[in-house]
Amino acid sequence: MPSLPEASRYRVAIVAASFNPVLVDALLGQTQEGLIRHGADQDKITVYRVPGSNEIPWAVQTAADSGEFDVIIALGLLKKGATAHYHIVAQSVSDALQMVSLNSGLPVINGVIVAENDEQAHERVHGEIDRAGEFAYTALSMAALRQQMGALYENS
Repeated sequence: MPSLPEASRYRVAIVAASFNPVLVDALLGQTQEGLIRHGADQDKITVYRVPGSNEIPWAVQTAADSGEFDVIIALGLLKKGATAHYHIVAQSVSDALQMVSLNSGLPVINGVIVAENDEQAHERVHGEIDRAGEFAYTALSMAALRQQMGALYENS
């Protein structure tokens, strides 16, 4: 991935679910490491915890409304259970995060992982593909794009 030379200037909020703590905590740590690896300033990363993935959009909306952040990353893990509840929550959360992003003009990175089983969930957090690193890089890239596009808007 290309370097992000201005990454240290961006203020990043991470909203992470507390449910499925072993995997979500790992995802959170990996995301923070990814942000720092790509040049983010540790002092400009704020973490908010919510009970579960269903509560993430409210906290993301509140963080967006604060005007304190350049980008927000949402982290959670939904695993299939005996019912379709996980699918309903996953769709609802995804739609809500997109709505917050579009309505606020603030990039929101959807890092809520949806898995069919424990093995798939573990693979998506600890597997070959660095999902958390992707969330971090995408967040900083979108913060930079938002700044670039904002400058275009201000100059028109």
